[in-house]
Amino acid sequence: MALLSVRDLTQRFSGLTALDDVSFDVEEGAIVGLIGPNGAGKTTMINLITGICRPTSGDILFGGKSLVGRKPHQIARDGIGRTFQQIRLFDQLSVVENVMVGMDSHLRTSYGAAVLDLPSVAREEAKMRADALTLLAEGRGGLEAFSERRAGELPYADKRRLEIVRALATRPRLLLLDEPAAGMALQEIRNLVHDLLRIRSKGTTIILIEHKMRLIEGVTDKVIVLDYGRKIAEGSFDEIRRDARVIEAYLGRGYANAGAEEN
Repeated sequence: MALLSVRDLTQRFSGLTALDDVSFDVEEGAIVGLIGPNGAGKTTMINLITGICRPTSGDILFGGKSLVGRKPHQIARDGIGRTFQQIRLFDQLSVVENVMVGMDSHLRTSYGAAVLDLPSVAREEAKMRADALTLLAEGRGGLEAFSERRAGELPYADKRRLEIVRALATRPRLLLLDEPAAGMALQEIRNLVHDLLRIRSKGTTIILIEHKMRLIEGVTDKVIVLDYGRKIAEGSFDEIRRDARVIEAYLGRGYANAGAEEN
């Protein structure tokens, strides 16, 4: 059984059809790319999966259970984490505090214990900080050296990386990444390839929206292509980059001919 199943999903906004009868499956342990031109419906798809929007019609099944009608915080607790196209860090908090915020849904301390400042509160906070530092240390060029810096002071690419770490702090089974390589240089994209493969190796399934084809080529097991809200292709990266509809709608003939050239 697929971890995530999107079934006949349609989303309309005031007469505009953002998604039109889209279906696909995401197998557990896979990295799936979601690509297409701007306005194709990619971010709308993530917003529907995470409960920010409710679909006009269709269904979204996670672990066999429908997500439609569930609130974003409930879906996060179910095991779905995400990043955003526009960075949404708490700039005035430290790097490690931003990661600790991601752990909030797993807190066991009661409100009463926090008010009374019981020893259990301090113990749980210390464990959260230690776990956050461990997450920051993972991957290439870990962020633990910047743990006490304010998040707003980080370089742009490191802010992107911090968003991924914070999303991982929610302990997701499924991680949704919206253009994580935006603003990254070539070596930073190579490091991100390494990090995403490492995240997958630990059991997390990933859906990746991205315009950097070098990243899509480097990590995905399957690619889904949207255009004007409709799914026009699905398959391996090699299959979709040779698909005439994908070439026409998105990649262009120059990319298809060059093969490894970046879009």
